[in-house]
Amino acid sequence: MSLLFRDDAYLKACTATVTATDPRGIRLDRTVFYPTGGGQPGDRGRLVWPGGETPVIDTVKGEAPDEVVHVPAPDAPLPPVGAAVTAELDWNYRHRLMRMHTCLHLVCAVVPGAVTGGQISDGKGRLDFDVPGATLDKEAITLGVNKLIAEAHPVRARFITDEELAARPELVRTMSVKPPTGRGTVRLLEIEGVDLQPCGGTHVADTAEIGPIVITKIENKGRQNRRVAIAFAG
Repeated sequence: MSLLFRDDAYLKACTATVTATDPRGIRLDRTVFYPTGGGQPGDRGRLVWPGGETPVIDTVKGEAPDEVVHVPAPDAPLPPVGAAVTAELDWNYRHRLMRMHTCLHLVCAVVPGAVTGGQISDGKGRLDFDVPGATLDKEAITLGVNKLIAEAHPVRARFITDEELAARPELVRTMSVKPPTGRGTVRLLEIEGVDLQPCGGTHVADTAEIGPIVITKIENKGRQNRRVAIAFAG
């Protein structure tokens, strides 16, 4: 299956062929839909074919590598296997997720400590940090992240080998999720001059595209766990 979002997160639609349908959902030979993973929710949108339309309410990973399952709305008509469809994203929703996902990388750059968990949702997100006994400053983090946003740092994907990643363990910031290895290369997300770490999600091309944010809350979630909640300012 060809995962078009890996090469271009700004593709809003593509033509595809239905390869299978089952109770879980619909599989295509290629897609712009990102499946839930890495803290980022799956995309939603619709599949359109001659004489029919299927609303897609979620996108998840299948059993096989690179298999993506498009979850239809309950009781929605399903395109027949072999049908040519147009897969269209709910672009405004996806773009908000891209902005927030990139923002969380900036929070990583501002807050010291390893990441113990995280979640992205529509218009907001959170990261948990291993910061023993420390009190994080909400206003300072807000100012630091917004400064990086305003500086318009370019954002791009690059790849390194499994061996290179093993030799640079400092690139892995998350304690809870290890980057996928075994395929020969690992995808990194680079925010120029700011952050470099493994990530398979979708991102904006420039930090200025994120827009202003606020740190809404910092909570203690255990002896060494600090939860930082983020939201768009506007």
